[in-house]
Amino acid sequence: MNAMEENYELAKWLAGEMSEKELKTFQETPEYATYAKIAAYSSQLKAPDFDADLLYQNTIEHKKSAPKVIPFYQSKWMRIAAVFMVLLGLSLFFRTTITSTEVAENGQKTTFSLPDDSQIVLNSGSQIQYKKWNWDNNRKLNLDGEAYFKVAHGKKFQVNTTLGTVTVLGTQFNVKARKNRFDVTCYEGKVKVNYSNKEVIITRGTSVTFDNDYFDRKNITVQKPEWTTNEIVFQKENLQSIVDELQRQYGCEIVLNSKENAQLFTGTLPTNDIKTALDAVCSIFHLKISKFDSKKIILVDF
Repeated sequence: MNAMEENYELAKWLAGEMSEKELKTFQETPEYATYAKIAAYSSQLKAPDFDADLLYQNTIEHKKSAPKVIPFYQSKWMRIAAVFMVLLGLSLFFRTTITSTEVAENGQKTTFSLPDDSQIVLNSGSQIQYKKWNWDNNRKLNLDGEAYFKVAHGKKFQVNTTLGTVTVLGTQFNVKARKNRFDVTCYEGKVKVNYSNKEVIITRGTSVTFDNDYFDRKNITVQKPEWTTNEIVFQKENLQSIVDELQRQYGCEIVLNSKENAQLFTGTLPTNDIKTALDAVCSIFHLKISKFDSKKIILVDF
């Protein structure tokens, strides 16, 4: 008997559809004893009666006793990890966006170092802003006022002002941006100056001045800005600009009650002796001091 025929005969036997002759023949086969044992054993197995109410009750009980699944956001460790990730993200955000500010108030000078050890001296009434994050790859800062720079060698170093931009690699230079006047002096190395639509490259011992349409280039012999050694150098500057600078250097109010004066001054004034500085200004511009105290000074026509 092949497998197909065997399966057919087995099915007929289990279904009770064999004739007496077929049953006798099937009982004589070697497999019959095994089939009979299986049939005898399976007949003792009884499926439980279906009870819909019991099934429903068991389902409810199973739900009650099922293990409690703690959502991700309710897990203690997951909450800690989430808080840590938020704090890490906030830390990165602040590090990359927060701006550091250095200020020299009127009557003061401030010296500080940048992350690459570049040295900066801020003149009175000046401010610098920069970002410490990734400084070595993005050496840019914003200057309002005047500062002397000793730049460490590295990637491009850029000073931005409202009047123009100075770009260097590693050098010593001074930048002054006051009102409409933009002065840049190079003491070592080479710097590129951008002002409006003009670009000028200056080297050691050279100074340039931009003032609206006015442009001047001159040679210098000093090794660093005079204001760092208690002197102010003026180059063809008017009376109001001189008074403004004296106010910044001495941290006081100077009131100018005089007629408009078109005279320009080139020369040096001290930043550590206000009486001497004022006497020089009065002599040059034909003024006199009508009031003098630590907080307020009034200058009038002679």
